[in-house]
Amino acid sequence: MSKIKIVTDSTAGLTDEEIVKNDINIIPLSVMIDDTVYTERETITNEEFYEKMKTAKGLPKTSQPPLGKFINKFDKLGADGSEILSINLDSKISGTYKTACEAANLSKSNVKVIDSLTTDRSLAFQVLKAAEMSKQGKSINEIIKSVDEVRKNTKLYMGILNLDNIVKGGRLKPWAGAISNLLNIKVIVKLVNGEITVDSKGRGLKSIHKYFTQHVYPEMQEILKHKNIKSIGISYVGSTDFTNKIKDEVQAICPNIQVVMRETVPIIATYGGLGAFALMYYSE
Repeated sequence: MSKIKIVTDSTAGLTDEEIVKNDINIIPLSVMIDDTVYTERETITNEEFYEKMKTAKGLPKTSQPPLGKFINKFDKLGADGSEILSINLDSKISGTYKTACEAANLSKSNVKVIDSLTTDRSLAFQVLKAAEMSKQGKSINEIIKSVDEVRKNTKLYMGILNLDNIVKGGRLKPWAGAISNLLNIKVIVKLVNGEITVDSKGRGLKSIHKYFTQHVYPEMQEILKHKNIKSIGISYVGSTDFTNKIKDEVQAICPNIQVVMRETVPIIATYGGLGAFALMYYSE
């Protein structure tokens, strides 16, 4: 029996080594900076995007992959009769999931599509679980069930340190953003199982750190009493000074787990803004 072939998009926070080792297929999104279009993972890296965003005249614009890219990839992967599982960026953030669904209906191959309800390293958790089970020869229904469990047990905390990009993107009235930045307001956004909430607002980085020490770290310690934390990721936009501190503290709680730390994907960097970061983990 041929293994299930795994597809995801370029917003998944995967390392190059993980992609090759697990035979994961990537469909890239595009980003436009000052009228120049770049393709994620092909013509621009996460680090290069950050540098260009710093000097861009306006807010970068991201766009989902064209329908044809999905269809061509699905047809090629399924030409030998293999089944395909496509796990994609949260449908509330992008139309990528919808495009993948349309492509699955038009493809000659047998394709199933999952809405990850997340992005970045949290999406990578689901993709890596699927790839692992595919290697084990599990059925597509077994893989989908396990991926769903990963999603349900994944948490993402994002710190937004500068609200400029959110204002530019129309997600906050300009006057509110100006006042918030003037007051040095920092925001913590929580994403669990597709539900986004603003969990904390405070002045300065101390308020962010206080939230982590009073809420996130105790939560992780409580989980460890009953479950294993399987994987941890930290993504950031630009500066690593504060995120290195978070990493060290998380590593002290979970000394036996490698914390994957990397520059975040362009779509998150665009709206998170300079200095933004996210801590993501899942348990089972």
